[in-house]
Amino acid sequence: MKRVTGIGGIFFKTQDPTALKAWYERHLGLNLDPSYGTSFEWRQAQDPERKGFTAWSPFPADTDYFAPSQRDFMVNYRVADMDGLLEVLREEGVEVVDEVQTFDYGKFAHILDLEGNKVELWEPFDDAYGKMVEGKTTK
Repeated sequence: MKRVTGIGGIFFKTQDPTALKAWYERHLGLNLDPSYGTSFEWRQAQDPERKGFTAWSPFPADTDYFAPSQRDFMVNYRVADMDGLLEVLREEGVEVVDEVQTFDYGKFAHILDLEGNKVELWEPFDDAYGKMVEGKTTK
């Protein structure tokens, strides 16, 4: 079974997300959404006609979204089969933090790695996500 298929996103805490987003937009040319950050658009290796996305998002320093981890970052990994992967991970003794949440643009769940880092798993619905970020991606 495929497990991780790519990086779905990089999330990190910052003292001033608005100022940092503006800095990245000005100096590095990121096409930023004021609420979230940006998504990098790319093509899927097995089907170059299909788009894929990797999110980049600074969070406020006091966010509890990364809890129970105490780290200032969280990596989101794209997965092919959320339910199947979570079943295998539970059998392997991996701590699953929450239940699967399903949105129009994909399924999400969180696990803790060996050092207590919260890891976000995302089974993307790329077509729906693509419509959501249309014109707002960094290419």
